[in-house]
Amino acid sequence: MTKSVPSVTVTYARNGNSIKSNELGMRAMQERAYEKRGEQYLLIKSPPASGKSRALMFIALDKLENQGLKQAIVVVPEKSIGSSFADEPLSKFGFWADWSVQPKWNLCNAPGEDGGKVKSVGAFLEGDDKVLVCTHATFRFAVDRFGVEAFDDRLIAVDEFHHVSANPDNKLGAHLGDFIARDRVHVVAMTGSYFRGDAEAVLAPNDEAKFDTVTYTYYEQLNGYTYLKTLDIGYFFYSGSYVDDILKVLDPGEKTIIHIPNVNSRESTKDKHREVEHIIDALGEWQGTDPLTGFQLVTSPDGRRLKIADLVDDDPTKREKVSAALKDVAHKNHRDHVDIIIALGMAKEGFDWIWCEHALTVGYRASLTEIVQIIGRATRDAEGKTHARFTNLIAEPDASEEAVTEAVNDTLKAIAASLLMEQVLAPRFNFTPKNPNNGPVEGYDYGEGGYDPKKENVGFNEDTGQFQMEIKGLSEPKTVEASRICQEDLNEVVAAFVQDKTTIERGIFDEELVPEELTQVRMGKIVKDKYPELDDHDREVVRQHAVAALNLTQKAKEIVLSGDAQEKGNTALIDGVRKYAMDVRELDIDLIDRINPFGEAYAILAKTMSEESLKQVAAIISGKRVNLTPEEARDLAKRALKFKQERGRLPSITSPDAWEKRMAEGVAFLARMKAEAASG
Repeated sequence: MTKSVPSVTVTYARNGNSIKSNELGMRAMQERAYEKRGEQYLLIKSPPASGKSRALMFIALDKLENQGLKQAIVVVPEKSIGSSFADEPLSKFGFWADWSVQPKWNLCNAPGEDGGKVKSVGAFLEGDDKVLVCTHATFRFAVDRFGVEAFDDRLIAVDEFHHVSANPDNKLGAHLGDFIARDRVHVVAMTGSYFRGDAEAVLAPNDEAKFDTVTYTYYEQLNGYTYLKTLDIGYFFYSGSYVDDILKVLDPGEKTIIHIPNVNSRESTKDKHREVEHIIDALGEWQGTDPLTGFQLVTSPDGRRLKIADLVDDDPTKREKVSAALKDVAHKNHRDHVDIIIALGMAKEGFDWIWCEHALTVGYRASLTEIVQIIGRATRDAEGKTHARFTNLIAEPDASEEAVTEAVNDTLKAIAASLLMEQVLAPRFNFTPKNPNNGPVEGYDYGEGGYDPKKENVGFNEDTGQFQMEIKGLSEPKTVEASRICQEDLNEVVAAFVQDKTTIERGIFDEELVPEELTQVRMGKIVKDKYPELDDHDREVVRQHAVAALNLTQKAKEIVLSGDAQEKGNTALIDGVRKYAMDVRELDIDLIDRINPFGEAYAILAKTMSEESLKQVAAIISGKRVNLTPEEARDLAKRALKFKQERGRLPSITSPDAWEKRMAEGVAFLARMKAEAASG
């Protein structure tokens, strides 16, 4: 039996803030973006369903009317998303103009290939109409044909910006680099994913520095809903075929999107149609197909009638019919229009089904962006929907399999994705060094007893979903860029850290691990690789902030899952952070560095995976453990010098303190390398 252990449950206040409108008809995120409408380069990072497309309409109309731009071109990754930019009567809600796109200039609806559509882009650039909507592909071809200069004095708005990357093979990324170099267009980039390009940067660092960022966090978005109160994220293991185990995590009473595995993945049976048949069969007795919608009709064992949309079927007529029925505007607010959607490559980005309560994904997904997008399907607010969940169903590693190493890797990657989502869903951390001049920050609640000048304080602002935390010994950024990273990019740093294979393997399975090897050495290396332009001081600042954000979330989660936090609805995670800060004598950066960020993940793994599998995985990983690399030894030696400056002596190799001993080993390793090099 698969045991059901959510790795994290986040509860929100439902204060209605994110969906209230101001006098111009703007919701909180849109108002925040509109305040920066004068920026030439703007990056809007905001979760699915927060209203990015409408935010762009407000900004674009202002740029056309008040900032002297000739035209606005909206670029979307696929044709279906073009409908998000259809006409909107914004003046009805208080704005000074309406958004309107002439039907011939919404090229997402136009028939024919991209080649013909490129001609249309040319005609638009020559004409007087103001707004064009097209796909990323059409836009790339148009830039190739007409050159970047043809777009001077126009707004280029790129939706789902994470599709772009700085990789030279990514044409859209290269074009954007050219536009920025020419500096004659305005760019608004929008993304619902917090991991820009996953493994690859979206823009070159010097280009990215030109963008002003508007960040609206998941916490703000979900906290400001009316109905949705809790969100669970969990991963569960199965052995054998996933189809046999799927009903252990699938509740037919919940509105669910099931994403079956890619046919090339380990979890796939290699016959996607049979998999769909098996799932339908497991849900009950098939009663036929609805002639109007193409949905499969099934009677469940308890007598309920389920309507199941199959988006896996390759027959284009059948699939188009089902797809059209799902998009039918007449049924958008009809909860019982459909019960379960089964998809493979579809129903992710830009797919809008507000009633979805459970996103069930089979098999590991390589891209964090994809996971964020899938979770976004379940995090829409809808009347009567108080709970949502994301479940990743993963094959348990089997030591008898040849592909066991791959299975172990998938398991670790799923844990990394889960850790990262916890970070994304948690409130935002603002850290400050503790010093005698500190005082309470306005708008923050410091808990019972209020602000205590004698101790490190934890304040929380309910409206913005932000922590204000004092940490002893924390370094402060010197440059604007380091401050920006600490404000905007900590999740990016954490993403790189938890996806680092060596880091996660050692963090979970190395019993002799000294946590500082991860929090100081590995995280230090990741920050150095990610931000080579920062000096040593600012790299250390970013490292400290990223480790603090990750470890404090983990500590809070540990307290919540052990039931020690006061269960006051939406404050469980906040109580957890507060309780941890109060329980320690002093909240200082050395203490935070001594926490293994993966300790809690191991505890969850031990509950979800069979003991035998866990032992096998540990044996596989410990079998490939490597000694120090020269780079790690150099980093340890640097830290040993700092230790000497503070203590007046070098670290001792016989010290009972594991971290001091490890630094001494780094110094000894370097000395050996030098001696060997000298003796040739």
